[in-house]
Amino acid sequence: MAEKEAKSIDKANLEMIDKAAKDGCNIVFDRAEAMKPCPIGQEGSCCSVCAMGPCRVPLPKGKEETPEEKKKRRGVCGATSETIAARNFLRKIAAGSAAHSDHGRRVVEAFLAIAKGETKDFVLKDEQKLLQLALDLGIEIGDRSNNEIAVEVGEILMAEFGKQEGELLFLKRAPLKRQEIWHKLGVAPRGIDREVVEAMHRTHMGVDQDYNNLLLQGSRCALADGWGGSMIATDLQDIMFGTPAPVASQINLGVLKEDEVNIIIHGHEPHLAEALAVVCQEPEMIKYAKSKGANGINLAGMCCTANEILMRHGVPIAGNYLQQETAIVTGAVEAMVVDVQCIMQGIVEAATCYHTKIITTDPRAKIQGATHLEFDDIHALDSARKMLKMAIDNFPNRKKNVYIPKEQKADMIAGFSHETINYLLGGLYRASYRPLNDNIINGRIRGLAGVVGCNNARVTHDEVHVTLCKELIKNDVLVLQTGCSAMATAKAGLMVPEAAKYCGDGLRSVCETVGIPPVLHMGSCVDNSRILIAATAVVKDGGLGDDISDLPAAGVAPEWMSEKALSIGQYFVSSGVYTIFGVNWPTLGNKEVTDFLFKGMEGLYGGMWDFEPDPYKQAKLVIDHIDKKRKALGLDKARERVLYDMSMRQQLD
Repeated sequence: MAEKEAKSIDKANLEMIDKAAKDGCNIVFDRAEAMKPCPIGQEGSCCSVCAMGPCRVPLPKGKEETPEEKKKRRGVCGATSETIAARNFLRKIAAGSAAHSDHGRRVVEAFLAIAKGETKDFVLKDEQKLLQLALDLGIEIGDRSNNEIAVEVGEILMAEFGKQEGELLFLKRAPLKRQEIWHKLGVAPRGIDREVVEAMHRTHMGVDQDYNNLLLQGSRCALADGWGGSMIATDLQDIMFGTPAPVASQINLGVLKEDEVNIIIHGHEPHLAEALAVVCQEPEMIKYAKSKGANGINLAGMCCTANEILMRHGVPIAGNYLQQETAIVTGAVEAMVVDVQCIMQGIVEAATCYHTKIITTDPRAKIQGATHLEFDDIHALDSARKMLKMAIDNFPNRKKNVYIPKEQKADMIAGFSHETINYLLGGLYRASYRPLNDNIINGRIRGLAGVVGCNNARVTHDEVHVTLCKELIKNDVLVLQTGCSAMATAKAGLMVPEAAKYCGDGLRSVCETVGIPPVLHMGSCVDNSRILIAATAVVKDGGLGDDISDLPAAGVAPEWMSEKALSIGQYFVSSGVYTIFGVNWPTLGNKEVTDFLFKGMEGLYGGMWDFEPDPYKQAKLVIDHIDKKRKALGLDKARERVLYDMSMRQQLD
């Protein structure tokens, strides 16, 4: 029992781990137990970029390394451990930035198809955000139609990917002081694709061999993600499918239904999910499901696609990253439809133990043994109907070993976009971040923490996320969340207004007054750009410094797993945010590179990395940092509120 409970704090997941063992189904928790991580690769001390290697240069354990010993600790080509660690780190950033930004490119392609009228299945839903974005890009509005304006918006943003000169347009959204820092350091991204390509070129054998120079490119590449590809994706998804607003739903494996066709959409690109959300409600499809013996159709989300359709449709979430196989283990899933990113190849093997069909939909992401039905943006609804029909046809094939942990689901509220927070705090006509700033200044809210990222099978599933967030809100820190991290705390009941009972007196009073949870769901992993925009809005509203680095705020990825997480972390650090990662850290095999990331970056960017696997210590680091920033802003002392009479006002400068 103790061994099993070390795998997850989620009771639904624990029940499915038991069931998988009884059914003879091998899942991620079994593989993690059998496959131990390579300690040399884990700390970034292994180089495999040429055929003379792999070369291993681990730091000696248990003794001080002499200069002579350090000179010998090199690869065959002479690459030092600093070069190897920095090169590995930059390659991970490049991969993460490429993943987010290629997603952004697909979003622009779909946006242009809608704008040009090439598809009738989608329309542009948020006119206000379209027009605001057009103004930001210097596009003339006049009496032009929305579609004409959208075509120009799409063409300008598509050009951001292949741009060779100048800098990304969205960098101008950052505070002026932050832009000056980027220009001074020479890390303002030019084109999104160019920075990824240059990162890969620099890390090729025999190119850039100065770890400081490699890590500067790491910042430029990551910024191309956060202020480029990811931000473009978030803005255009809002325009196409609607800007999220607060919506109530439920989460965890208990949202599956015994008497309905269960279809899970898993991945990251919302076009397919949007189409499925529409066709699942069509009377003809529901009638067809009933003809096969089902009482209806139940669509549920998994991973970041789940966050997208949750925020816009209230579609329930079946689980986060480490639950993609345990959802199949219920025996109640007719089809799992996947596109790109964070999809385990193991789901195909798990599906063979049950009747579930795995359907891949993207030409960039096929899985051996899965059924491939390519999703067509132009004929989106027809594509979705084919996939749904395949799931319905599979309903009669259910085996007898169906078990859904019905009691294991939690209520949640999601959809806190930048625009929603602005509205909730200031109202329709006076939308503003001023109430948030005032409550940070007066101390009711101690500060802000972005808690984001993945699950990792090397730690207890969800435990670090939940423990950290409870500690933060207990100490009056308002938490903003995205991705699988947001799902972890939602399952723990922290994303409803009633969770204010876990807060300190100050944060509780704000949450109860406004009617919001103390942990705000802001979207999928590409939507970390919403947090950047929110932080910039706080700066621009005044009273809390003139740069993101001045804010009493920090970021944490407690259970990170993906290279995308490193890209996200690097663009937050390069934007001035103190950022902590848990689980493990990929440069611990080299002191110089680690010292630069954990100390040196602060002198350059005002933000820096840190590593701490323990959630209680993570919380202390966040709170100490917030208190340090409050002190620098002069907010560490209680201020008496004074009501000025006319004579006192006349004496003011």
